[in-house]
Amino acid sequence: MLLICMLLAAGVVVFFGVSDRLEGPAGTTEDRTLNEAAPSSEIAARRDDEAAAPQRPMSISPQLIEVPKPELAGQFLRIWRVSGSNICAALREAGIEMSEWKAASMRNRNYECYFQRIYERNEARPLSSTFLKVRGNEMGDIVEIRARIIGPTTDDEGRLAPAILRMFEIIVKQACWRDFEDSLTSIQNLRNVEEERFGAYLSFMRETDGGSNFDFVLGLKATSASQVRTKTYFSPERWLTGTDRRNVSGNVILTDRSGTSTSANCAS
Repeated sequence: MLLICMLLAAGVVVFFGVSDRLEGPAGTTEDRTLNEAAPSSEIAARRDDEAAAPQRPMSISPQLIEVPKPELAGQFLRIWRVSGSNICAALREAGIEMSEWKAASMRNRNYECYFQRIYERNEARPLSSTFLKVRGNEMGDIVEIRARIIGPTTDDEGRLAPAILRMFEIIVKQACWRDFEDSLTSIQNLRNVEEERFGAYLSFMRETDGGSNFDFVLGLKATSASQVRTKTYFSPERWLTGTDRRNVSGNVILTDRSGTSTSANCAS
């Protein structure tokens, strides 16, 4: 009897084990298919919702489009630190009879002031004269300073007269470019000097005819690639004019062009 009961129990166990193996793979496959189908449907639904939803306009913080300030340009770029009208006034205060800073002619946006004095001449041309011109624009920015001296007065040692040398001293010192101040010694001794230093140039040269005529030029000249890029970045023409920086799209940069004059009184 005991043996018969054990055989019956073993048969029941074997029967149920076979049933589980027959039903298990099919049921598992169906569950896995359903589980994989559910995320795919959710992803497709999210993509449809994203496609249907309108894109929000991109907003840019004003700090990201801040216009470069002209007063900071001098930390990265050679600039005139004095306006045309101020340097003309400084020359007048020194006794050089410069004209007022004004438009070169009617309907002309170029501005200038100048000084001309003829000390001696013959019937054909001046034998001794001094000419000086400061050129710029209506904003007061200086473009270039030029001078020409013919038959300059000199002392016994052949050095330029102090009254004329004073003109060049004021120009160089008003520009606040101290790396050019050593050129004044060459000018005083009427020696040719031509220098180009970090975005500016100075030239004092005897004319090629070998006479006692000298030409002077001082101005800006950005030559290296980094200087050109920096000058372009700080140029007011690069930035579009606008009034409200809060409403700006991603490809528009606004600026306020007020205060772009580079006036300065830095010379002692």
